[in-house]
Amino acid sequence: MKRSFVIAIHIGFWLAYFLLLFFIIVAATQRFSSGPNLGYSIKIGIPLAVLPSFCAFYLFYFFLFPKYIQTRRIGLSFLYGVLISIASALVGSLLFLLFGAKMLLAIGFGPFFSMALIGFFAGVMSIIIKGFVTWYSEIKLKEELTSKNHLMELALVKSQLDPHFLFNTINNIDILILKDAQLASEYLNKLSDILRFMLFETKTEKIALSKEIEYIEKYIALQKIRTSNDSFVNFTISGNASNQMISPMLFIPFIENAFKHVSSKKTKNAIAVSLLIEEKKIRFECENIYNENNKLPLEYNGLGNELIKKRIELMYPEKHNLIIKNQNNSYKVNLELTND
Repeated sequence: MKRSFVIAIHIGFWLAYFLLLFFIIVAATQRFSSGPNLGYSIKIGIPLAVLPSFCAFYLFYFFLFPKYIQTRRIGLSFLYGVLISIASALVGSLLFLLFGAKMLLAIGFGPFFSMALIGFFAGVMSIIIKGFVTWYSEIKLKEELTSKNHLMELALVKSQLDPHFLFNTINNIDILILKDAQLASEYLNKLSDILRFMLFETKTEKIALSKEIEYIEKYIALQKIRTSNDSFVNFTISGNASNQMISPMLFIPFIENAFKHVSSKKTKNAIAVSLLIEEKKIRFECENIYNENNKLPLEYNGLGNELIKKRIELMYPEKHNLIIKNQNNSYKVNLELTND
């Protein structure tokens, strides 16, 4: 939601609040004609109601809602809400004492409890407003996410259908046909499965983690056709992938980047990929050794660092931790995802 619109909502609330307060004071003054006149009621009533409500409103808005209500800590929300209302009333009472001490002492604690109730009411209204602003912002974010997902799907498919990868794989399979037709058929099926996965399985927001792992394994297998070094790539999985869901093709750009910039396919463990699966967390790590003389930028297969980071932020807002280190001829990616 635009900042100007949020400010307009706040201004509208306070205008409505002051207007309601004015009518209440006018009605009370007319009913009790023997009491203070309208001018004096406004002079005393507005400070009595405005300061506590203002304090409570913004303490509820900026403190209570994001820290306790949004995290569904209902008991603490109510407790702190009451304490904030009392504290706001105390501030209002202290200020009121400076200007109307005799009248306040004469009527006892009535104004204090009134200010606390007014502050609590203003706080409840602030929660409603903040809830609306948050709800609207989340809707806009989901709309933006849906739109960006479609663009990302096209970009990812274009990225994954790398002509060099396809042509090299097809040529390698073609050569392998003469040596081992059965093995060539197996690799051809893997390539077919990869293409099918990219074209059909990536249309949903989440897929089974097991499918993502299958895709990675087949991709690595096809890359290994080009080398006789079996220990060139090391891919390890720890934990149970059953019943785990993940955004499609989230890890593969990092793996592609590793293959693209690896120093030599003859090096042992030139690429190390690991996946640690826990009940509510998934930890992915990808590291490759590269040649320091390689002047190619270490980007994610043309998509760029920022675009990949933006996709992760959109798919896992405040539920991810991405650390990328590039030092000592080693490019290392650590990505931790939290699943609810």
